[in-house]
Amino acid sequence: MTHTYDMQPPHPDAPYNTSAIATITRADPRYESVRRGYNQRFVADVDYVCVPVDTAQVVQAVNRAVAEGHRITVRSGGHGFEGSASTTGGVLIDLSEMNTVSFDQHRQAFALQPGATVGEVYRQMYKTWGVTLPIGEGTEVGIGGHLVGGGFGPLSRRLGSAVDYLCAVEVVVVNEDGHAEAVVATDHPDDPHHDLWWAHTGAGGGNFGIVTRYWLRTPGVTSTNPAELLPKAPTRWRTGMVAWSWEAMSEQDFVRLVSNVGTWFEHNSRPGSPGANIMAFFYATHRSGSVISVGAMVDDDLPNAEGLINDYFDAAADSLSVEPVMRNTEDVMPWLYFMSFPNRGEPGGMTVRRFKLKAAYLRKGYTAEQIATAYRHLATDDERSLHMILIGYGGQVNVVPADATAIAQRDSILKAAWLASWSSESEDERRIRHIREVYRDVYRDTGGVPVPNDRNDGSYINYPDRDLADPEWNTSGVPWHTLYYKDNYPRLQRVKQRYDPRNEFRHALSIRLPD
Repeated sequence: MTHTYDMQPPHPDAPYNTSAIATITRADPRYESVRRGYNQRFVADVDYVCVPVDTAQVVQAVNRAVAEGHRITVRSGGHGFEGSASTTGGVLIDLSEMNTVSFDQHRQAFALQPGATVGEVYRQMYKTWGVTLPIGEGTEVGIGGHLVGGGFGPLSRRLGSAVDYLCAVEVVVVNEDGHAEAVVATDHPDDPHHDLWWAHTGAGGGNFGIVTRYWLRTPGVTSTNPAELLPKAPTRWRTGMVAWSWEAMSEQDFVRLVSNVGTWFEHNSRPGSPGANIMAFFYATHRSGSVISVGAMVDDDLPNAEGLINDYFDAAADSLSVEPVMRNTEDVMPWLYFMSFPNRGEPGGMTVRRFKLKAAYLRKGYTAEQIATAYRHLATDDERSLHMILIGYGGQVNVVPADATAIAQRDSILKAAWLASWSSESEDERRIRHIREVYRDVYRDTGGVPVPNDRNDGSYINYPDRDLADPEWNTSGVPWHTLYYKDNYPRLQRVKQRYDPRNEFRHALSIRLPD
């Protein structure tokens, strides 16, 4: 299905009537605020910002930009870690005001506009229909970028990836003549735009066009009752944590702890198994931050919910010589209170706004050598803003074949996130060097990056890292696109060729046109 909103751009010399679209130029006092996203390392230096409120206005904005020869960048929530929406010159199309969450009776599916935040999706779906999606914890993250990159969250081990519920997507694309149009692509195999739907099930944003709407429902479920078309949300949510002091943590204990965590996930990530009901993690700051912990969360209405958390905690602490400074499994709260609390998952809030993130999928836990390497970087005497995070994955995510969606990583058990966060621009070089070095050294045996093999499975496009395309930091000989997309990349290139033949939508890690 193709919608033709303002298909023909005016003559390049003709004046544009953009009064219906909020357009913010450099001279506008609003410019300083709207050009900034979450990561203050990257601030857009565009000629103007467009803030459309519907698909027709997006088409109009794209037609204007193409006619004027402007580069187009797009932002929904602005939480991109590598600044793909922060360029010099061109136009930034800010989708944050396209933020409705509704139920589409015609499609019998939930319709999400890209500017709706994760928190808004949780709140509106729960309050209106009592349902939810396996999306993330960052309540201010825009659903536009989160979904297209294959978003995941606390319910993913139990319910799968968020894109496993995507049944249709509306995308503004630009044809070879430079004309914009809105295309609706569905999961139906006979849909002529089926490949465009497939590309939006995990290939990341800024590749093919601008998503203006997503439709989601549980595959195979037919009902006229919206409350039956997505998973029921939990009513109560239990969380727990065990923490150890850095001062008491030896290298031997650190290696044992992280090894225990990896082993537990290797044994408890089978789809449908009791352990797959909980989202569990490991978290360590640099020694100067004083925190090493394991945590877990689970739907408290499930049988033996607290026992599942305790089983994980017992396994993680097995054979350690150091005692924890706290252990708690008794925090139970209403589901919506937990999942819509402001700025969940955002380290430092407003005080820390500069970030560098590096990621990896793990098929098995880290080796003892890798863990010891991590310890030596985290336990230095000088202060460093390093965070090592292992996030539970697998479970129901791994039911879907690797080529059924754009997410090729369908047999991993963990996602690793290596994060540096700081506040001062003067610290950029030092902080970025620290995180680059620890990641390179942890993956030294595979050229400084998580080359897919029996232990690694590449990286996660929603945590983009330009270093994967830099031969100084990726010496493996394996290209960045293999680390993100594996064997799905050639198909993604064909989709790119069909729907963005002029390469209007591009950034440092965007899908390339075929040679």
